[in-house]
Amino acid sequence: MHELSPFHLAFPVASLANARAFYGDLLGCPEGRSSDAWVDFDFHGHQIVAHLAPEEARAVTAHDVDGGDVPVRHFGLVLEMDAWHALAERLRAAGTRFVIEPHVRFKGQPGEQATMFLLDPCGNALEFEAFADRAQLFAK
Repeated sequence: MHELSPFHLAFPVASLANARAFYGDLLGCPEGRSSDAWVDFDFHGHQIVAHLAPEEARAVTAHDVDGGDVPVRHFGLVLEMDAWHALAERLRAAGTRFVIEPHVRFKGQPGEQATMFLLDPCGNALEFEAFADRAQLFAK
């Protein structure tokens, strides 16, 4: 596997204060540059930018994936298993309402993974995954 370059993702939010509370306080992403219209966050080494654009917020479409309604438009991270469990516990302790509760999907199949889905306060869907064997990330 090669060294990954950081990705950049810009996404709409209805409130920069809510974005700061969610990404900064709850998820622990350090804040970078900002203006009155956007905020950069360090998303585990990746650059995500919350842009104030309430008109862009919309309902999330979902598809069935291994028995769960997975939001089609989503982003997230593949974490180490210990970090995934720690995040799941921190989110549960904060009273997070999950779209899909933390669990293992594709049990016994290629790509078996721990996963959880949640929405930020502006309706953006996030997925956090972990693999007992990271080589399963792209398994067929």
